Amino acid sequence: MRTYQEQIQVSAVIPTLNAAETLAQPLAALQGAAIVIEVVVVDGGSCDATVTLASAAGARVIKAARGRGTQLAAGADAASGDWLLFLHADCRLEPGWEAAVGAFCAAPQADGRAGYFDFALDDPAPWARRMEWLVAWRCRILALPYGDQGLLIARSLYDTVGGFAPLPLMEDVDLVRRLSRRLLAPIGSRCIASARRYRQDGHWRRPLRNFFCLSLYFAGVPPHRIARIYD
Repeated sequence: MRTYQEQIQVSAVIPTLNAAETLAQPLAALQGAAIVIEVVVVDGGSCDATVTLASAAGARVIKAARGRGTQLAAGADAASGDWLLFLHADCRLEPGWEAAVGAFCAAPQADGRAGYFDFALDDPAPWARRMEWLVAWRCRILALPYGDQGLLIARSLYDTVGGFAPLPLMEDVDLVRRLSRRLLAPIGSRCIASARRYRQDGHWRRPLRNFFCLSLYFAGVPPHRIARIYD
């Protein structure tokens, strides 16, 4: 009898844009994982060493028009796995993630659910723990995991709900809303995000800006207009 590692075939998809500073860590976490059959890095026009770094790490690199939604959709189209694992270039999976993903995929009717990781920041400061608590609350109460938590979804379910839309912003929220609460479940492992942007933008300013942009999205403001505010 084959083990679940031999039965499950995961394609990891990572969109990049000038991500050389952070990309090595998520790639290292994926290397050697028995269930990962390929890593697809979708570059949106980097002018740093992103593409060279990804290729040297053994990832398959493809090019796509800039925009996370467009890049994620292109990566999914190019991927060959039965399961798709979407990650951001500044986020890495914690040790032990492979067993948690394997158990999630091997569960009965798992291909009818999408899984997300618990959010964590790579900073020991108390403010980072508060951010993690707020994200956990958002996932539990609002059923809104974001892309920086990672998303694991069977190819069949991804195709059924229509995949990622070519949006410049809120592509993760758009897909999660189409999945709905009943199709979302925690995987039971953490995705550790870089705290660099929180330190640059402000520990509270960044999440407040994100909440403001989310509110505009739910109010019906087009994502391309929200992207101008976000940037």
